[in-house]
Amino acid sequence: MSQLPIGDVIEIEQLLAKYAVAMTKSDIQTVVAEVFTPDGSYSAFGSTYPLHDFPALVEVAPKGLFLTGTPLLDLDGDTGSGQQPLLFVDQTNHNMRMGWYTDTYVRTEQGWRLRTRSMTFLRRSGTANAGKPHDPLRPQPTARQAG
Repeated sequence: MSQLPIGDVIEIEQLLAKYAVAMTKSDIQTVVAEVFTPDGSYSAFGSTYPLHDFPALVEVAPKGLFLTGTPLLDLDGDTGSGQQPLLFVDQTNHNMRMGWYTDTYVRTEQGWRLRTRSMTFLRRSGTANAGKPHDPLRPQPTARQAG
């Protein structure tokens, strides 16, 4: 395993911790403003949501605990990719969703940011997939805004 720049690793780990804590506290503004790049996106349920759609997606999602593990990172200069395990526990009934995020990162003037985050769910059947659309309240992604 090659050595990663420890300062970059710590900064990305803190960025991902900020995501998990902010999501747990339903602080979507912090996620949008301080975690993702302006052109960022989130993918799950067979769809990719541009960052401007993320608040509407989260609004209809269950609220609860985002428990994440240490990310596995691959960095190359000012870009990188990684994977991070996730256990989500619904606050109202303690039902769980588990799986992992697959991410891309970019170093910006404000520091490291998530450019893309994609969720893969681990299923009781033993399969892993992005999830099928199942919530009629879940909004559909819109076209990217010109930036």
